[in-house]
Amino acid sequence: GMKRGDARELAVHLIYGRAFTGEEPEQVVSTRLDKEYYGKLAEENEVYAQRPDRFQLRYIDSVVTGVANREDELDDVIRQFSIGWGISRISKLARCMLRLAIYEILYVDDVPTGVAVAEAVRIAKKYDGDDTGAFTNGILGAFARSPAMSLGTTSRMDASDAPVMVQLSSVSHSASPWRRMICFFASMSSRA
Repeated sequence: GMKRGDARELAVHLIYGRAFTGEEPEQVVSTRLDKEYYGKLAEENEVYAQRPDRFQLRYIDSVVTGVANREDELDDVIRQFSIGWGISRISKLARCMLRLAIYEILYVDDVPTGVAVAEAVRIAKKYDGDDTGAFTNGILGAFARSPAMSLGTTSRMDASDAPVMVQLSSVSHSASPWRRMICFFASMSSRA
C-alpha cells in the first residue's frame, strides 16, 4: 500500500489546493481522490502511483480537515516562530507544509515530532528548494524546542525525538514538479 510519507505529500497537495478552490475540507478528499481524477494525477507526480488505503485516507481526511479548522491557530504559531520573515514572504506551499507539520506535532498522536519536522523539510525541499527546506527546519525546530512545547501539555517529544538539523544538499529544484502541480490544480479546479 501507499506509504505514510506519500499520504502526507497528498495531504499537502489537498491543503494547498483548497487555497485556490475554497472547497469545504470534507469535499476536498472525496473530489480530489475520486478514481478518474486520481488516474490523471499519476501522470503528473509519482506520489499518485498508488491509491491510499483506508487507513491513509483516514489520516489524509483528518489532517486536511484539522488544518482547515485550525488555520488561524496554526498561522499564529508560524507568525510567532518566523520572526524576521514576514509571513507574506513565505510561499503558499511552505505555509501549507508548516500548517500540516504544526498540526501533526500538536494533534496527531502517532506522528512523533521529529518525524513531522523531517517530513516537512523533505517535502519543502522537493517542491520549493533548499532555502525553503532550511527555513521550514528553522521554524519547526524553534517551535518544537519552545517552552510551550516542553511543558508536556502538547508535547510528545523525548530526547530521541529532537529535531535533527537536516543537511541540505545543493541540488536546486527550480524546475520543480510543483509548478506543474499548480497548473494542474488550476485546470482541475475549473472542472470542480
